[in-house]
Amino acid sequence: MRLIRFGDAGREEPGVLLPDGRKVDASGEFHDYDEGFFAMGGLEALAEWVADGCSGGSEIDPMVRLGPPVNRPSKLVCIGKNYIEHAKELGEGLPTEPTIFMKATSAWSGPNDPVIIPRGATKLDYEVELALVIGRTASYVDERESMDYIAGYSTFCDFSERVFQKEMGGQWTKGKSADSFAPMGPCLVTPDEIADPQKLRLWTRVNGELRQNSWTGDMLFSVRQLISYVSRFMTLLPGDVLATGTPSGVAMGMSPPRYLQAGDFVECGVEGLGELAQRVVALS
Repeated sequence: MRLIRFGDAGREEPGVLLPDGRKVDASGEFHDYDEGFFAMGGLEALAEWVADGCSGGSEIDPMVRLGPPVNRPSKLVCIGKNYIEHAKELGEGLPTEPTIFMKATSAWSGPNDPVIIPRGATKLDYEVELALVIGRTASYVDERESMDYIAGYSTFCDFSERVFQKEMGGQWTKGKSADSFAPMGPCLVTPDEIADPQKLRLWTRVNGELRQNSWTGDMLFSVRQLISYVSRFMTLLPGDVLATGTPSGVAMGMSPPRYLQAGDFVECGVEGLGELAQRVVALS
């Protein structure tokens, strides 16, 4: 099953993407894909509604804007340096435990919305990632049970301003949290459609040039391990997003670095989950 949200930014409605490509409005049956939806068995109810033929749901204009496939989460948790080749390209050694950082949820953005260069930024970078959405409250989760806590998977891009992140002291959050720096989508794909999240190809193209091209099997810490690990340090709530790290090929890792400029077109994809497409624009 594939969940979408559509409409103007901040006013999105829930829908589903059917196997035949049609988008169907689910707002007559469901308020939104948010914490309450996942906590109260919304996925199961949605699956029944879809199996019954989406009764009362009208077809959505295929050209309508898509928003992020879940409502703005309580937490947007990210993992740094989680791919072996990416850690090598940065020359900072392999972490012995997952590196956790946060992105402000105000960075939340749709899969085709522009990415905005913030004031003072000169080193804008892209990072394609496999993201997962938590389906039920997760605290001190046993690694063997981690996969039971996943509501679904989506494509995510952790846009980063490297000057803010690396050259201004403190933690990474300020380089990760500008408006538009957290696009996700185009849909949330339920786990029954993803046989193994550690066997997915993921990629980034900039102006048509392939920059990142890897697979989730290069992760240092697997999806299963990450859910268990992060839940030791914070309670993950239904609807929370966990972005699992990026592979090699980021702009910062090139020699010389090739950071994004206004007008660039960035496409990020994960096998079986779909693509993001962002035009880079300067802050007006």
